[in-house]
Amino acid sequence: MRDELIEAWQTNHRINLYLIKGISVEGLRSSLSTRGGRDVARQFAHLHNTRIWHLERRAKDLAEGLEKFESKYSPNKQELVEALTASAEAISVFLGDVWEGKAKRRGFKKGVFTTLAYFVAHEGHHRGGILLTLKQCGHMPSKDVVYGIWGWDQR
Repeated sequence: MRDELIEAWQTNHRINLYLIKGISVEGLRSSLSTRGGRDVARQFAHLHNTRIWHLERRAKDLAEGLEKFESKYSPNKQELVEALTASAEAISVFLGDVWEGKAKRRGFKKGVFTTLAYFVAHEGHHRGGILLTLKQCGHMPSKDVVYGIWGWDQR
């Protein structure tokens, strides 16, 4: 069951990478904000930063070496892939440690499955916002990508 828990998290991560791969460079820079809000790249950076924020509070040692993106910095695809991959691995270790009841690992009070659900729900919420931004700005990824993010058995 522990491995299935971690695999669910890793599948969520691969879905993020699949979506990033399908977004054009122009799409990464698109935003619906008229006041300097997050562009698509910064929305992905927010996912990475949120992972680190939780690790700093729940498993401090796992956050070591992970660098947050500055709030106004808009990373490129390679930077996003590298950062998200590193933080996804740290979250995998964290979830496994919480499952095993290791010391100095604080999951959510309602347990490890609620902890996983939070991370997946948060990232799914932002994927929806990302797709809306891309659609409204005329940079929608291909239908293969849009439907492919739902292919959790294939990712």
